[in-house]
Amino acid sequence: MARKKTGSIEDLLYITSLLPWWAGLGLAIVAYLFLHNIASSEVALPVKTGQMGEYAARHLYKSAATFAQYVLPAILLLGAVGSVWRRSKRRQLIANVTQSPSANALDGMTWQEFEILIGEAFRQQGFAVTETGGGGADGGVDLVLAKNGEKFLVQCKQWKAFKVGVSVVRELYGVMAAKGVAGGYVVTSGQFTAEAKEFAAGRNIVLLDGEALREFIGGVRKADVVTHEQIGPPDCPKCGGAMTKRTASRGANAGKEFWGCLKYPGCKGIRGT
Repeated sequence: MARKKTGSIEDLLYITSLLPWWAGLGLAIVAYLFLHNIASSEVALPVKTGQMGEYAARHLYKSAATFAQYVLPAILLLGAVGSVWRRSKRRQLIANVTQSPSANALDGMTWQEFEILIGEAFRQQGFAVTETGGGGADGGVDLVLAKNGEKFLVQCKQWKAFKVGVSVVRELYGVMAAKGVAGGYVVTSGQFTAEAKEFAAGRNIVLLDGEALREFIGGVRKADVVTHEQIGPPDCPKCGGAMTKRTASRGANAGKEFWGCLKYPGCKGIRGT
C-alpha cells in the first residue's frame, strides 16, 4: 500500500516517527542549537553601498533561523512522540492478534495498521525493519528487512474480498532481481490464487496468507522464518542464476557453509546461509 502524498511538514513528522524516539529528540536538540546560533548572531551593517545585497540576504537568513529555531525542533519532538506511539501501537496490534480467539482478528484493521503489524512481527523475529510506505519506484514494496547481512523485501496486501494474484508475486520477484536481495515476502490477510502459489514455488519468495500469518505472529513458525531450506536456493546476486550450498575449504571461513553460484568459476557470486 502506498502512503498518500502530503506536505513537507507531514513528511518530516512521518519520517521522524519511523526513527527511535531518542533519535528524534537528539535531532530536535541539534536543530535548535544550530538555528539558535544563527538567530543570535549579529549582522554587521554594510560599510559600502555594494554590500547592501549581502546584508539583506544575511538579515533574511537570520530572520528565517529565528522562526525555524522553534518550529523545526517542535516538529521533530512531535515526531519523537509519534515514534513512541507507533511502538506502543505495534505492540498492541501484536497482542490483539495473538490473544484474540477469532480467526477474523486481522480483518478489522486499516491497511496502515496491517503494515505496522507485519513490521513488528518481523522485528520480533530479529529483523531490522525499514518502512517504505510502498510508493515510488520500488514496485510497491512496503517493508525492507535486514538480517545477517542480507536483505528481504515485503509487500503487504490486506485484501479480504478477493485473492492475491500472480501479478503481485511476479512484480515483487522482478524488484528482488533488480535490487539483488536474498528473498521476499508477500503477506495478506486473505488468500493467494493457485497461480500465485505456483509462481512462488521454487523461488526465494514466501507467501503468508491469513492463516499462516496468524501462526507467524503467534510465534508458531519462529523456527522456519526466512530459511533457504524452506524458500529454496537464493538467486545469484551477480548473474541471477541458481545457487548451490558449498563449504569453504580454506581461509578464515573454512568449514562454514555458503551459497555459491552454479556457474562457478564463470560467476563467483556468493551468499551467506
